[in-house]
Amino acid sequence: MAFELDHLFIWTDIGADEAERLVSFGLVEGTSNTHLGQGTTNRRFFFHNAMLELLWVHDPEEARSELIRPTRLWERWENRNGGGCPFGVCLRPALGFGNTVAFSSWAYHPPYLPKALSIEVGKNSDVLTEPWLFQTPFGQRPDQYPVEKSQPLEHGIGLREITRVELVSPTANNLSPELQAVVNTKQIKLREGAAYCVELGFDGEVQGPQVDFRPGLPLVMSW
Repeated sequence: MAFELDHLFIWTDIGADEAERLVSFGLVEGTSNTHLGQGTTNRRFFFHNAMLELLWVHDPEEARSELIRPTRLWERWENRNGGGCPFGVCLRPALGFGNTVAFSSWAYHPPYLPKALSIEVGKNSDVLTEPWLFQTPFGQRPDQYPVEKSQPLEHGIGLREITRVELVSPTANNLSPELQAVVNTKQIKLREGAAYCVELGFDGEVQGPQVDFRPGLPLVMSW
């Protein structure tokens, strides 16, 4: 398997108050961070193998700047409730596949990264009805983070690893080559539905419960 899911993001309103429902459900929130120069801020929940990010634009001027404009992040956030896809999917190469990228991409050099590092962004970034696809060559499993970057991984509800990511999309039957390439990695599934939603399965979903966070978040969790 050449690729792994690094994290999934969901666009939210400013401040991501929706995170409080996740905390009430039994998840332990990790640290948040601000993407300097990109104009975005997040709230994050870490599992052993991947991370869930709630993301919003805190600085429209930065998000609309010349450097950031090609990402279309501003338009994606602005249209998150108006027909645009509210998700982003980040892959990382599996060990031994460091130079492999899953999809046709362009190199994005955000101001918050050292100049020698870049993020590979899918060439479907202009297709606002599809998730923003990107890959980080430096991504790691959260349970392998160095001590200084470690995050809480043990949750009151007992969830450990994300084992299924299934996107529900009104445009699931008309995919860009980039999104099809990500589906082909088997790191996400895709099916057609009237409204955008993401289903996260945990730990093989052997226990059977499910919780639906809609309408506040387009998110369903099963375990």
